[in-house]
Amino acid sequence: MLRYVCRLAGFSEYMRWSFLSFCLLLPLSAKACPDLSAYYLYGDDPESQAALEAALAPLMGECLRSSEFFALYGASQMQSGKLAEALEMLERALLLDAGNGAAQIDYAQALYLRGQLFSALDLNEQIQQRDDIPSNIQTMLEQRERQWRRQTRDIAVVADVLGGYDDNLNGAPDPSQITLTLSGEPVILTLNPEYQPISGPYLNLRLGGQFRQLGADHQHNVSADLRGRASEDTGSDLAQFETRYQYTRTGRQQAWHVGGAASHLFFGGSALYTAVEANGSYQRNLGERCTQRVDLASQYQLYRNQSNLNSIETKAGAGLDCPLPLAGKPGLFSLDLSLLNNAALNAGRPGGDRDGWQLDVNWQTPVFRGVLSAQVNHTELRDSKGYSSLLDNGARRWLKRSYALLQYRQLIRPDMAFLANFYHQNQNSNIELFDSVDSTVEIGISIRF
Repeated sequence: MLRYVCRLAGFSEYMRWSFLSFCLLLPLSAKACPDLSAYYLYGDDPESQAALEAALAPLMGECLRSSEFFALYGASQMQSGKLAEALEMLERALLLDAGNGAAQIDYAQALYLRGQLFSALDLNEQIQQRDDIPSNIQTMLEQRERQWRRQTRDIAVVADVLGGYDDNLNGAPDPSQITLTLSGEPVILTLNPEYQPISGPYLNLRLGGQFRQLGADHQHNVSADLRGRASEDTGSDLAQFETRYQYTRTGRQQAWHVGGAASHLFFGGSALYTAVEANGSYQRNLGERCTQRVDLASQYQLYRNQSNLNSIETKAGAGLDCPLPLAGKPGLFSLDLSLLNNAALNAGRPGGDRDGWQLDVNWQTPVFRGVLSAQVNHTELRDSKGYSSLLDNGARRWLKRSYALLQYRQLIRPDMAFLANFYHQNQNSNIELFDSVDSTVEIGISIRF
């Protein structure tokens, strides 16, 4: 019997050293374990359980072969908050008697308190299949399972309300005059005021929902967002609906992500474009400090009123996520570098296909009583053929776009946060029609329901 128990000790990496010492000590006990019925009279409060633990401790040498002793001892330690010790004692109880129902019930609870939710759920299900469970205990087990199952599913609804000021609401080009090439000669054209930058205050609204379901080694995430921006310049009002799905499968040193997304954008009250995306990524831990990622995404872009602009955009890149403390405070730094290809679906699209690259840098750290996030992005694209014979004598267009985003977020209460954002974008091109500058500042609140 002892040989069988000691052989089973190898099943758990968690307490292997304890089981080894346990197996070595078993033959040393010559005294019989006393009757433990009196020890069940202790109360369930922490003080009584601490007293029970103290009373049981001297009996260890006499009860090395008693599953009942280790079950009772482990339960008292769990009630006293000594989870590591409780897990060891309860595992010893189950090694001596795998059918000890009391030890199984308490061991599942200890696993849950230790954060091993799915191991606790699995054991709880096994206990319920026993045919010797009293009805009141069965009810408790069912209630406990429902409570634990709820923690594998999370539904969140968030509403953001922000007010701000934008110096280029309509995304117009920066120069007020455009040079055209007519009959081989440059001609300066003054843009109509409605095609020049319009500045003013705006109201930004967002309503989002997220559903997350956790598994032992995977999770499902589904999100939906409805965003809108309204200002005095109704021709630049925005409305966007976006939904996303992601499946994540995790291992000890790696994780896979696959997903998809769909979005629809309205500008100035009219449908502008619809996009459908498929994406995936592979993530691998590099020691204790950094995580390496490889990403791939492809997006179909459908322009509602300009079908000649339809395209498929592909993005492939790699990135790093690393901790970056600052002034003694924890921080997170990420860096992504990607190659871009935008393939025209219509042979008559101005500029044809586009190729380029993108660099994205993110940093986040606690500041004051909140969290400061910073993002810097730089993208360069080049057309495969001349954009238009009317612009720069048919030259191939190149674009260089950079933007910086700063966000400060501070909790006001558990379900409400204060937000402050600053955004600046600068786009340059060899064709002046595509030069633009845009800056916004906004403040508001985010409410979680």
